[in-house]
Amino acid sequence: MNGSSEPLGKSLDQTGISLPLQVRVQLIDILNQTLATTIDLKTQIKQAHWNVGMTKSCNLHELFNEIATELDVYIDLLAHRVTTLGGLAIGTARSAAGLSILPEYPFNIIEGKDHVSSIAERLAIYGNLLWENIDRTAVLGDADTAYLYAEVSMVVDKRLWFLDAYLVSSVLEVDHQLAEYN
Repeated sequence: MNGSSEPLGKSLDQTGISLPLQVRVQLIDILNQTLATTIDLKTQIKQAHWNVGMTKSCNLHELFNEIATELDVYIDLLAHRVTTLGGLAIGTARSAAGLSILPEYPFNIIEGKDHVSSIAERLAIYGNLLWENIDRTAVLGDADTAYLYAEVSMVVDKRLWFLDAYLVSSVLEVDHQLAEYN
């Protein structure tokens, strides 16, 4: 992966981590993929945060900002884990866009529920990546990285649950309004 196994200014064998070199190279690649996707997810959530419209959706505006702030913490933790393993954390916006597994955020969204739907879709994709990487890193023998993924996954699942509940309640609200109209 774009030089992650050969970091500038540091050698992979200059770390006291007891994992074999080949395993650390694989872990660094997995972590950098997740780092890129996390950075991309954060920027997409900020896109929703900026454009959700404060008057009607103040709660969504705040929720999106909270999620983006949480992702900042995980971006740092992922990057630090890469460097702890002796690798180079690859986290520029350009590299993130190229390595992320997320689809591009739609720029034609106006309604709050459409932002919620788009963010929920991306959180679900990201959550699946986290679950896969819990297993992948555990199989590679790195319980610390698997634990990091599990920690992030629990928060992402909770946020996805909130967004799903919002979408269900907005559908029920529309159904209720239609029933009252008829």
